[in-house]
Amino acid sequence: MSDFFIAVDLGGTNLRIAAVNEQGKLMEKISLSAKVARDPRSVIADMCGAITRLQEKYRGTSSLHGIGVGMPGVYDQRTGRIHEAPNLPGWDKYPVKAEIETQLGTQVTLENDGNVAALGEKWLGAARGLDDMAILTLGTGVGGGLVFGGRIWRGVWGAAGELGHIPVEPEGVPCGCGNRGCLEQYASATAVVRMAREAIAAGRAPELARVGASDAEFGAKAVYELAMQGNPEAGEIFQTVGRALGIALGMFVNILNLPMYVVGGGLAGAWDAFAPTMFKELRYRALAFAAVAQPEEEAGAIGRGQTVVTRAQLGSDAGLYGAAYLAMMTRAG
Repeated sequence: MSDFFIAVDLGGTNLRIAAVNEQGKLMEKISLSAKVARDPRSVIADMCGAITRLQEKYRGTSSLHGIGVGMPGVYDQRTGRIHEAPNLPGWDKYPVKAEIETQLGTQVTLENDGNVAALGEKWLGAARGLDDMAILTLGTGVGGGLVFGGRIWRGVWGAAGELGHIPVEPEGVPCGCGNRGCLEQYASATAVVRMAREAIAAGRAPELARVGASDAEFGAKAVYELAMQGNPEAGEIFQTVGRALGIALGMFVNILNLPMYVVGGGLAGAWDAFAPTMFKELRYRALAFAAVAQPEEEAGAIGRGQTVVTRAQLGSDAGLYGAAYLAMMTRAG
Protein backbone atom coordinates (compact mmCIF):
# COMPACT_ATOMS: atom_id res chain seq x y z
CA MET A 1 0.00 0.00 0.00
CA SER A 2 1.22 3.51 -0.81
CA ASP A 3 1.37 6.26 1.79
CA PHE A 4 -0.66 9.45 1.53
CA PHE A 5 -1.43 12.57 3.52
CA ILE A 6 -4.52 14.75 3.78
CA ALA A 7 -3.98 18.48 3.34
CA VAL A 8 -6.39 21.28 4.25
CA ASP A 9 -6.24 24.88 3.03
CA LEU A 10 -8.74 27.12 4.85
CA GLY A 11 -8.91 30.64 3.43
CA GLY A 12 -11.04 33.70 3.99
CA THR A 13 -13.57 32.50 1.40
CA ASN A 14 -12.66 28.95 0.38
CA LEU A 15 -12.03 25.60 2.05
CA ARG A 16 -10.08 22.97 0.12
CA ILE A 17 -9.14 19.46 1.18
CA ALA A 18 -6.83 17.15 -0.79
CA ALA A 19 -5.17 13.75 -0.70
CA VAL A 20 -1.48 13.97 -1.63
CA ASN A 21 1.00 11.09 -1.84
CA GLU A 22 4.64 11.04 -0.74
CA GLN A 23 5.86 11.94 -4.22
CA GLY A 24 3.76 15.09 -4.27
CA LYS A 25 1.03 13.81 -6.57
CA LEU A 26 -2.33 15.41 -5.85
CA MET A 27 -4.65 12.39 -5.84
CA GLU A 28 -7.93 14.23 -5.31
CA LYS A 29 -9.13 17.68 -4.27
CA ILE A 30 -12.43 18.78 -2.70
CA SER A 31 -13.43 22.47 -2.80
CA LEU A 32 -16.07 23.94 -0.51
CA SER A 33 -17.21 27.41 0.46
CA ALA A 34 -15.68 28.33 3.79
CA LYS A 35 -18.71 30.47 4.76
CA VAL A 36 -16.60 32.00 7.50
CA ALA A 37 -19.54 34.09 8.69
CA ARG A 38 -20.86 30.86 10.24
CA ASP A 39 -19.55 29.68 13.58
CA PRO A 40 -16.16 27.92 13.49
CA ARG A 41 -17.61 24.60 14.65
CA SER A 42 -19.82 24.38 11.52
CA VAL A 43 -16.92 25.14 9.18
CA ILE A 44 -14.77 22.57 10.98
CA ALA A 45 -17.60 20.04 10.68
CA ASP A 46 -17.59 20.52 6.88
CA MET A 47 -13.81 20.18 6.87
CA CYS A 48 -13.82 16.99 8.93
CA GLY A 49 -16.59 15.50 6.83
CA ALA A 50 -14.50 15.95 3.68
CA ILE A 51 -11.39 14.57 5.40
CA THR A 52 -13.34 11.48 6.47
CA ARG A 53 -14.67 10.93 2.93
CA LEU A 54 -11.15 11.03 1.47
CA GLN A 55 -9.83 8.75 4.19
CA GLU A 56 -12.56 6.19 3.52
CA LYS A 57 -12.17 6.39 -0.25
CA TYR A 58 -8.47 5.51 -0.22
CA ARG A 59 -8.48 3.19 2.78
CA GLY A 60 -8.22 0.02 0.68
CA THR A 61 -5.32 1.13 -1.54
CA SER A 62 -3.35 3.66 0.50
CA SER A 63 -2.34 4.24 4.09
CA LEU A 64 -3.02 7.65 5.68
CA HIS A 65 0.03 8.90 7.58
CA GLY A 66 -0.94 12.39 8.65
CA ILE A 67 -3.23 15.40 8.32
CA GLY A 68 -1.90 18.95 7.86
CA VAL A 69 -4.04 22.08 8.08
CA GLY A 70 -3.14 25.60 6.94
CA MET A 71 -5.31 28.55 7.96
CA PRO A 72 -5.00 32.35 8.17
CA GLY A 73 -4.24 34.29 11.29
CA VAL A 74 -1.73 33.99 14.10
CA TYR A 75 -1.86 30.42 15.35
CA ASP A 76 -0.54 29.87 18.87
CA GLN A 77 1.44 26.62 18.83
CA ARG A 78 1.36 26.47 22.63
CA THR A 79 -2.41 26.49 23.07
CA GLY A 80 -3.76 25.26 19.72
CA ARG A 81 -5.88 28.40 19.42
CA ILE A 82 -6.11 31.15 16.82
CA HIS A 83 -4.72 34.23 18.55
CA GLU A 84 -5.84 36.71 15.89
CA ALA A 85 -7.48 36.19 12.48
CA PRO A 86 -8.72 39.44 10.85
CA ASN A 87 -10.07 37.51 7.83
CA LEU A 88 -11.86 34.88 9.94
CA PRO A 89 -14.34 36.85 12.07
CA GLY A 90 -15.38 35.02 15.19
CA TRP A 91 -12.39 32.66 15.22
CA ASP A 92 -10.20 34.60 17.66
CA LYS A 93 -9.16 32.45 20.64
CA TYR A 94 -11.12 29.49 19.25
CA PRO A 95 -9.59 26.08 20.16
CA VAL A 96 -9.23 25.03 16.52
CA LYS A 97 -6.81 22.13 16.99
CA ALA A 98 -8.81 20.54 19.82
CA GLU A 99 -12.08 20.88 17.89
CA ILE A 100 -10.69 19.26 14.73
CA GLU A 101 -9.09 16.43 16.69
CA THR A 102 -12.30 15.85 18.66
CA GLN A 103 -14.40 15.60 15.50
CA LEU A 104 -11.87 13.36 13.70
CA GLY A 105 -10.73 11.29 16.66
CA THR A 106 -7.07 11.65 15.61
CA GLN A 107 -4.16 14.07 15.79
CA VAL A 108 -3.64 16.83 13.21
CA THR A 109 -0.90 19.39 12.59
CA LEU A 110 -1.96 23.03 12.22
CA GLU A 111 0.01 25.93 10.82
CA ASN A 112 -0.45 29.45 9.47
CA ASP A 113 -1.44 29.39 5.78
CA GLY A 114 1.49 31.54 4.69
CA ASN A 115 3.89 29.13 6.34
CA VAL A 116 2.40 26.10 4.60
CA ALA A 117 2.47 27.92 1.23
CA ALA A 118 6.18 28.54 1.84
CA LEU A 119 6.69 24.83 2.52
CA GLY A 120 4.81 23.95 -0.67
CA GLU A 121 7.01 26.18 -2.84
CA LYS A 122 10.10 24.86 -1.08
CA TRP A 123 9.05 21.22 -1.64
CA LEU A 124 7.79 21.30 -5.21
CA GLY A 125 7.77 24.88 -6.49
CA ALA A 126 9.93 27.92 -7.18
CA ALA A 127 12.17 27.39 -4.13
CA ARG A 128 12.72 23.66 -4.62
CA GLY A 129 16.05 22.67 -3.12
CA LEU A 130 16.52 25.89 -1.13
CA ASP A 131 16.72 25.77 2.65
CA ASP A 132 16.12 29.51 3.15
CA MET A 133 13.30 31.50 1.54
CA ALA A 134 10.31 33.77 2.16
CA ILE A 135 6.88 33.93 0.55
CA LEU A 136 4.19 36.57 0.22
CA THR A 137 0.72 35.22 -0.57
CA LEU A 138 -1.68 37.70 -2.14
CA GLY A 139 -5.28 36.59 -1.70
CA THR A 140 -8.27 37.83 0.31
CA GLY A 141 -5.59 39.22 2.59
CA VAL A 142 -1.80 39.08 2.41
CA GLY A 143 -0.03 36.23 4.15
CA GLY A 144 3.62 35.42 4.54
CA GLY A 145 5.95 32.66 5.54
CA LEU A 146 9.62 32.21 6.40
CA VAL A 147 11.70 29.07 5.97
CA PHE A 148 15.14 29.01 7.60
CA GLY A 149 17.34 25.93 7.51
CA GLY A 150 14.61 23.95 5.75
CA ARG A 151 12.04 24.52 8.48
CA ILE A 152 9.33 27.08 9.21
CA TRP A 153 10.50 29.99 11.34
CA ARG A 154 7.63 30.55 13.79
CA GLY A 155 9.20 32.90 16.29
CA VAL A 156 8.65 32.56 20.05
CA TRP A 157 5.10 31.18 19.89
CA GLY A 158 4.04 31.22 16.25
CA ALA A 159 3.57 34.87 15.29
CA ALA A 160 6.55 35.21 12.91
CA GLY A 161 5.93 35.70 9.20
CA GLU A 162 2.91 38.04 9.42
CA LEU A 163 4.33 39.92 6.45
CA GLY A 164 0.95 41.24 5.31
CA HIS A 165 0.80 43.45 8.38
CA ILE A 166 4.03 45.31 7.74
CA PRO A 167 3.06 49.01 7.38
CA VAL A 168 3.88 50.41 3.94
CA GLU A 169 1.94 53.66 4.50
CA PRO A 170 2.33 54.70 8.18
CA GLU A 171 -0.87 56.80 8.21
CA GLY A 172 -2.65 54.80 5.53
CA VAL A 173 -5.89 52.82 5.31
CA PRO A 174 -7.06 51.23 8.60
CA CYS A 175 -6.51 47.48 8.71
CA GLY A 176 -8.58 44.75 10.37
CA CYS A 177 -5.58 43.99 12.62
CA GLY A 178 -5.94 47.43 14.27
CA ASN A 179 -2.94 48.99 12.54
CA ARG A 180 -2.95 51.45 9.63
CA GLY A 181 -1.37 51.24 6.19
CA CYS A 182 -0.60 47.50 6.26
CA LEU A 183 0.60 45.82 3.07
CA GLU A 184 -2.67 43.85 3.10
CA GLN A 185 -4.59 47.08 2.49
CA TYR A 186 -2.70 47.76 -0.74
CA ALA A 187 -1.69 44.40 -2.24
CA SER A 188 -4.58 41.98 -1.67
CA ALA A 189 -7.52 41.12 -3.91
CA THR A 190 -9.75 42.85 -1.36
CA ALA A 191 -7.62 45.99 -1.58
CA VAL A 192 -7.81 46.02 -5.39
CA VAL A 193 -11.62 45.93 -5.25
CA ARG A 194 -11.68 48.62 -2.55
CA MET A 195 -9.46 50.93 -4.61
CA ALA A 196 -11.60 50.30 -7.69
CA ARG A 197 -14.80 51.15 -5.83
CA GLU A 198 -13.19 54.29 -4.41
CA ALA A 199 -12.24 55.39 -7.93
CA ILE A 200 -15.79 54.69 -9.13
CA ALA A 201 -17.31 56.64 -6.22
CA ALA A 202 -15.04 59.59 -6.99
CA GLY A 203 -16.38 59.68 -10.55
CA ARG A 204 -12.98 59.25 -12.17
CA ALA A 205 -13.23 55.68 -13.49
CA PRO A 206 -16.07 55.35 -16.04
CA GLU A 207 -14.85 52.02 -17.45
CA LEU A 208 -14.51 50.51 -13.99
CA ALA A 209 -18.00 51.82 -13.20
CA ARG A 210 -19.40 50.21 -16.36
CA VAL A 211 -17.84 46.84 -15.61
CA GLY A 212 -18.79 47.04 -11.95
CA ALA A 213 -22.43 47.75 -12.79
CA SER A 214 -22.65 44.79 -15.20
CA ASP A 215 -20.79 42.25 -13.05
CA ALA A 216 -22.55 41.09 -9.89
CA GLU A 217 -19.31 39.45 -8.73
CA PHE A 218 -17.03 42.37 -9.61
CA GLY A 219 -13.57 41.47 -8.37
CA ALA A 220 -9.82 41.88 -8.77
CA LYS A 221 -9.76 39.79 -11.96
CA ALA A 222 -12.03 42.27 -13.76
CA VAL A 223 -9.81 45.17 -12.66
CA TYR A 224 -6.73 43.28 -13.89
CA GLU A 225 -8.31 42.60 -17.28
CA LEU A 226 -9.06 46.31 -17.70
CA ALA A 227 -5.50 47.18 -16.67
CA MET A 228 -4.09 44.84 -19.33
CA GLN A 229 -6.38 46.49 -21.90
CA GLY A 230 -4.73 49.82 -21.12
CA ASN A 231 -7.35 51.36 -18.86
CA PRO A 232 -5.45 54.07 -16.93
CA GLU A 233 -7.48 53.91 -13.69
CA ALA A 234 -7.16 50.13 -13.43
CA GLY A 235 -3.47 50.39 -14.32
CA GLU A 236 -2.97 52.94 -11.55
CA ILE A 237 -4.48 50.53 -9.02
CA PHE A 238 -1.95 47.85 -9.93
CA GLN A 239 0.85 50.38 -9.80
CA THR A 240 -0.21 50.97 -6.19
CA VAL A 241 -0.09 47.20 -5.62
CA GLY A 242 3.41 47.04 -7.14
CA ARG A 243 4.70 49.99 -5.14
CA ALA A 244 3.43 48.51 -1.87
CA LEU A 245 5.02 45.14 -2.66
CA GLY A 246 8.29 46.80 -3.64
CA ILE A 247 8.43 48.69 -0.35
CA ALA A 248 7.68 45.57 1.70
CA LEU A 249 10.06 43.33 -0.23
CA GLY A 250 12.75 45.97 0.10
CA MET A 251 12.43 45.74 3.89
CA PHE A 252 12.59 41.95 3.81
CA VAL A 253 15.64 41.90 1.51
CA ASN A 254 17.52 44.46 3.60
CA ILE A 255 16.78 42.65 6.88
CA LEU A 256 17.00 38.99 5.87
CA ASN A 257 19.16 38.87 2.70
CA LEU A 258 17.68 35.49 1.77
CA PRO A 259 18.40 33.83 -1.58
CA MET A 260 14.73 33.81 -2.69
CA TYR A 261 11.49 35.72 -2.14
CA VAL A 262 8.40 34.18 -3.77
CA VAL A 263 5.18 36.04 -4.59
CA GLY A 264 2.14 33.75 -4.68
CA GLY A 265 -1.60 33.62 -4.04
CA GLY A 266 -4.48 34.35 -6.38
CA LEU A 267 -3.51 37.97 -7.06
CA ALA A 268 -0.08 36.84 -8.27
CA GLY A 269 -1.96 36.02 -11.49
CA ALA A 270 -1.85 39.78 -12.12
CA TRP A 271 1.98 39.68 -12.12
CA ASP A 272 2.25 41.43 -15.49
CA ALA A 273 0.25 44.38 -14.17
CA PHE A 274 2.16 45.01 -10.92
CA ALA A 275 5.64 43.50 -11.42
CA PRO A 276 7.23 46.42 -13.36
CA THR A 277 6.40 48.88 -10.56
CA MET A 278 7.35 46.32 -7.90
CA PHE A 279 10.83 45.78 -9.35
CA LYS A 280 11.37 49.51 -9.85
CA GLU A 281 10.48 50.20 -6.22
CA LEU A 282 12.49 47.23 -5.00
CA ARG A 283 15.67 48.40 -6.73
CA TYR A 284 15.20 51.79 -5.10
CA ARG A 285 14.47 50.43 -1.62
CA ALA A 286 16.84 47.48 -1.25
CA LEU A 287 20.61 47.85 -1.54
CA ALA A 288 21.04 44.09 -1.33
CA PHE A 289 18.79 43.67 -4.37
CA ALA A 290 19.98 46.62 -6.44
CA ALA A 291 23.57 45.42 -6.15
CA VAL A 292 22.79 42.23 -8.08
CA ALA A 293 19.74 43.18 -10.19
CA GLN A 294 19.76 43.56 -13.97
CA PRO A 295 20.19 47.25 -14.97
CA GLU A 296 17.08 47.11 -17.19
CA GLU A 297 15.00 44.42 -15.59
CA GLU A 298 11.96 43.21 -17.50
CA ALA A 299 8.64 42.48 -15.85
CA GLY A 300 8.78 38.98 -14.45
CA ALA A 301 12.57 38.78 -14.43
CA ILE A 302 14.50 37.94 -11.29
CA GLY A 303 17.64 39.26 -9.70
CA ARG A 304 21.02 37.69 -10.34
CA GLY A 305 23.29 36.15 -7.78
CA GLN A 306 21.81 35.44 -4.38
CA THR A 307 18.76 37.71 -4.36
CA VAL A 308 15.92 36.20 -6.37
CA VAL A 309 12.38 37.62 -6.45
CA THR A 310 10.02 35.47 -8.48
CA ARG A 311 6.45 34.35 -8.96
CA ALA A 312 5.22 31.18 -7.25
CA GLN A 313 4.99 28.06 -9.41
CA LEU A 314 2.27 26.09 -7.61
CA GLY A 315 -0.49 28.68 -7.91
CA SER A 316 -3.41 28.32 -5.54
CA ASP A 317 -2.34 24.76 -4.66
CA ALA A 318 0.83 25.82 -2.82
CA GLY A 319 -1.01 25.70 0.51
CA LEU A 320 -2.29 22.19 -0.13
CA TYR A 321 1.12 20.83 -1.07
CA GLY A 322 2.63 22.63 1.90
CA ALA A 323 0.06 21.23 4.33
CA ALA A 324 0.81 17.73 3.04
CA TYR A 325 4.55 18.35 3.44
CA LEU A 326 3.90 19.67 6.96
CA ALA A 327 2.19 16.39 7.85
CA MET A 328 5.06 14.48 6.26
CA MET A 329 7.65 16.42 8.30
CA THR A 330 5.63 15.86 11.48
CA ARG A 331 5.59 12.14 10.82
CA ALA A 332 9.36 12.12 10.24
CA GLY A 333 9.91 14.06 13.44
